Amino acid sequence: MKAKNVLLLIVVGLVSVWPPAVQGDARAQEKPPVQVQIPKPGVPEIMTMEGKFVRAAYNNEGYVILGYQLANRSIGEDWMLLEVGVTVLDRTPDFRLRREAFSLELPDGKTLPLPTVSEHREGDTRALQNREKVQRDSINYFPPSATRACALTFFPDLTSRALPVDEVELSNQRACLGRLYFKIPGGIAYGQHWLNVKFEKSLVRVPFRILTKEEEKLLDKNYKSISKQVKDAFKPKKKS
Repeated sequence: MKAKNVLLLIVVGLVSVWPPAVQGDARAQEKPPVQVQIPKPGVPEIMTMEGKFVRAAYNNEGYVILGYQLANRSIGEDWMLLEVGVTVLDRTPDFRLRREAFSLELPDGKTLPLPTVSEHREGDTRALQNREKVQRDSINYFPPSATRACALTFFPDLTSRALPVDEVELSNQRACLGRLYFKIPGGIAYGQHWLNVKFEKSLVRVPFRILTKEEEKLLDKNYKSISKQVKDAFKPKKKS
């Protein structure tokens, strides 16, 4: 998918909702609402905003949530760290999710796989791990049935003795959390990104946008309105 064809989560334009105002018209004092366009994933799914830097997407099979505050504070850096949670939904059989199921689509349309364990260790991401302790948001937003915690350990802490595990057993009762790393050619750039997760029968694509300072300020100011627009976009349509 080419970046120029991607509809951004926060493509913000002040849409004119009133006719030209005349002097003394009270409507001239009202600001038009910020409008957003929902990203088009190209697959059937529902997307939600759970925080300024927290996004989720799901379909009838799988659920994925991610936090990316640290990535948004790392413009130009070679490594991107994403906090990610995954589970499967009710009536979905248990499923082994392997590291090959994850990929990252960049604003220029290129898709990156997860790095190997040796590539990650050579990258020495300890500084990122330390920054994550303060530059992060909770991503503990899971379906009600997912009450048992489990770990994604594709990339254990570099300071620990834990060994990497290339797969995780998913069930609708397990909320699996962990860190993903991607080596970004040319460094992290502003714009629309997608985390792709391939479940057994379907693909879930979580959109997240690396925001400029201006976009972040606009989101802060209009968060409730934008969040409501995203929520309303996925409400079941009323039958006529």
